[in-house]
Amino acid sequence: MQPFTERVVDAVGASGPLCVGIDPSPALLDAWGLNDDAEGLGTFGARCIEALAGLVPVVKPQVAFYERHGSAGVAALEALIGQAADAGLLVIADAKRGDIGSTADAYADAWLRGPLAVDALTVTPYVGLGALEPLFDAARATGRGVLVLVASSNPEGRTVQEARTTQGSSVQDALLGAIAALNTSGAPGAVGAVGAVVGATRAPPAVPLSTVGGVLLAPGVGAQGATAADVGRLFDGCRPGSVLPSASRSLLGGGPSQLSAAAERLRDDLAGALL
Repeated sequence: MQPFTERVVDAVGASGPLCVGIDPSPALLDAWGLNDDAEGLGTFGARCIEALAGLVPVVKPQVAFYERHGSAGVAALEALIGQAADAGLLVIADAKRGDIGSTADAYADAWLRGPLAVDALTVTPYVGLGALEPLFDAARATGRGVLVLVASSNPEGRTVQEARTTQGSSVQDALLGAIAALNTSGAPGAVGAVGAVVGATRAPPAVPLSTVGGVLLAPGVGAQGATAADVGRLFDGCRPGSVLPSASRSLLGGGPSQLSAAAERLRDDLAGALL
């Protein structure tokens, strides 16, 4: 398979820079006139794919909203992943997994090698970036991606992410530097296999984002307040096509009849800002 970063760059070049979060929360299911059950999840996801196919390059289902319905919810998620792939959309599972050793390898089996395999998986690095090596190895071997949560869009995360390490840099800067090193390590499949989640609501870090070498997922557009102009400033100088601004509630809240038009407007605004 073509490496994840290259597939994203190609897809953004064809469709434009926007990742749409598929977040079937109880409130949104109700607003869309759907039951809060596995059938409602399935209908919600299918309507999203129908509205977004050909308009955006990537969708990002929030795994928690599927897991809350147990095995039936996970089955709905698996169906959504297949529907998105059939429609030509790349899929990022927003699961924020993170553990050590054989557990990390089991997560790699689930999300990068097994029946739930997606194009990329979000992970949390607070068990140590090195502990996630089984996930990185699986991404390199399969042409998929791992997106490390570095600087979240919510303000509560800043206390930890901007804390100083014993070397004097912030935690987020240390992570960005380590990810850049992973992407230039020379290991087979290493280039671009590891990316970062950097909230569009954040100030520029000390480590230039253009040096990371992987996909940069940028949540926080829309409901959390970040604008297309904010995205353009924060990611100025990054490789064209490597930045994926992400929005969910601000697009989904208008209902299925408005989703295509809302996504197209935001996509075009972001394309102009990221020139």
